[in-house]
Formats: sequence, structure tokens, C-alpha cells
Amino acid sequence: MTFRITKKFEFSASHQLAGLAPEHQCARMHGHNYVIELELGAEDAALSPVGFVRDYGELSTIKAWIDKQLDHRHLNDVMDNNPTAENMAAWVYRTWSMEFPELTCVRVSETPKTWAEYRP
Repeated sequence: MTFRITKKFEFSASHQLAGLAPEHQCARMHGHNYVIELELGAEDAALSPVGFVRDYGELSTIKAWIDKQLDHRHLNDVMDNNPTAENMAAWVYRTWSMEFPELTCVRVSETPKTWAEYRP
């Protein structure tokens, strides 16, 4: 792909990861200030007549979904599988890739120094 755009979304939520030793810090319920970054891409010929991969304003539906479904929620109650950053990245991609076929990657950060990325 020739062109790539990204947009970041932020929210706060809690989770508890199953399958870890009881003494592991992530086995206990805890929270993060998450950042989700969406990457969309297009070739030259696929740009809109204006020259966009996608108008950033159209991504407001994702922001509204994040605010309603994820912000200040317990992610174990929201997601069907263990709410790791990796699983969340794949889940967000699968949730939105049909509506936004330009979506090429979803990145999820739980801390300023860590990222998980799903790129099919």
C-alpha cells in the first residue's frame, strides 16, 4: 500500500487475565489507560476524489463505540476471550474491518511502553 493513515483512541478499563499463576500481577483485577491505534491504507488509485485514504471524521463511529462498549468497563465482561492486548487488537480489527475495508492494522497499548499489534 502506498498511503497509510492512523488515528488513536483512548479509554480506561479494567481486566483480569485467566491462565496465569495466582501470584502474577495480571491475574488480579487491574486497570489500564488504553490506547487503540487504527491504521488504514490505500493505493494511489484507491484514494477518494479528495485524496483521502478515509476521512478521519468517518472514524467517529469507532470513537462512539469505544466510549460505549469499552470505556470504564471490565473487559472480561465485554470480550468473549481472555482480554489480553493481543486478543483485543484482533477483536477490534474483526469488529470494524467490514465497515472499514481500508483497515490494515490495529495496535493496542496498555502502558506507554508496550504495544500489541494485529495485522492480518
